[in-house]
Amino acid sequence: MVPQDLIEEVAAFVRAKGTPEDGCETGVGGLFAFCRETPTEFQAMVYEPVMCLVLQGAKEAHLDDRVIRYGAGMSLIVSHALPVTAGVIDAAPDKPYVSLVLRLDLATARSLYDEAGAAAGQQRGTHSMSVADSDAALTDAMARLFRLSQDPAEVQALAPLVLREIHFRLLRAQHGGMLRQLLLHESPASRISKAIALIRAGYKAPIAVAELAAAAGMSQSTFHEHFKTLTSTTPLQYQKELRLLEARRLLMSGGRSVASAAYDVGYESPTQFSREYARKFGIPPRDEKPVPAAAT
Repeated sequence: MVPQDLIEEVAAFVRAKGTPEDGCETGVGGLFAFCRETPTEFQAMVYEPVMCLVLQGAKEAHLDDRVIRYGAGMSLIVSHALPVTAGVIDAAPDKPYVSLVLRLDLATARSLYDEAGAAAGQQRGTHSMSVADSDAALTDAMARLFRLSQDPAEVQALAPLVLREIHFRLLRAQHGGMLRQLLLHESPASRISKAIALIRAGYKAPIAVAELAAAAGMSQSTFHEHFKTLTSTTPLQYQKELRLLEARRLLMSGGRSVASAAYDVGYESPTQFSREYARKFGIPPRDEKPVPAAAT
């Protein structure tokens, strides 16, 4: 059960900031607060390694044929960067969607690996995105982090301690198995993470799965199997998702032709780009309307 006073505090904080769609930064680096009063359209995006604690309402993420729904009192752990399509599905003016999102610090998690204990060592994870009910201790720790984020003195003195506690609890959580496996040197999760980093760094260039498999220290068949299991997609599809997301950003920022955006993200054929863009976003790239820059 999420305390009602925490829901109201987070919602009030976000509303005071103008309810930005991409969340509100707090005084703690990597901690964001969200509040949405109506359901949103599903949008393509990349989920970075984070944990999300839903305080009220519900959200849904789609990865290929996998659908992940997380609602009030649940926490989501994302261990690897994942291209997804996601949207708020349960929100109303009198009962908005409210959540806290924390970027994971793998260095902090790694420093707690041994301290997390043998019980966590029995956990197993098969996917980079997992959801479970949040226990009271994790919810309490997130509440304390949010509240101290409003006081710079408390941020400096106490935030590092609470952040360590949160990472400790995530490692021991029932859905923290994949996060724990990621920290194991040369584990499949760790090796796939290296491959994902290579794809993201060079997504504009053609990629050879054989080279990615070699970098991960796996045979091509083993690499493909583990990549698909962890991300619900293939390396080539993963690269395509990154290209299309960046192309959409370029088009919506204005000043780019369809052909220019296509070439900039690595496509050799604007026709193929337009076809895949329309399949992904539901409209052809030529119909994408630039979004005016927000006033500062």
